[in-house]
Amino acid sequence: MPKYLLLKHYRGGPQPHHPFPPMDQWAPEDVEAHMAFLRHVSATLEERGELVGVQALTPERTWVRYGGPGAAPVTTDGPHPETSDLIAGWFMIDVESRERALEIAAHVSSEPGPGGGPLYEWIDVREIMSGRPADD
Repeated sequence: MPKYLLLKHYRGGPQPHHPFPPMDQWAPEDVEAHMAFLRHVSATLEERGELVGVQALTPERTWVRYGGPGAAPVTTDGPHPETSDLIAGWFMIDVESRERALEIAAHVSSEPGPGGGPLYEWIDVREIMSGRPADD
């Protein structure tokens, strides 16, 4: 079965369906409803045997690169790419087909936002490479 990574971005996607403020500006009950929905999705996928893993990430990050032979890694906390490039979290799923991965991603996109309505969040669906890339 193919595995897919469903990436949730802080503000990623082609165009926001609705402009929502960042989650740190939401009412506490809206944040809890959002997180409860995601926990329910995780539990449902686990029951179906489709969940490989799920994680949420904080917005804090450090960039690291190889420093060269015998050198320490080079790190920096900026400058950063646009906010739309930052990953908020992910689901790793193992499903029967790409269609099922898209169905799950669409469901995750319906997660509640401020006021309880769906976020219509763009979810980046990426298949996990199981072999070497195809030659173009």
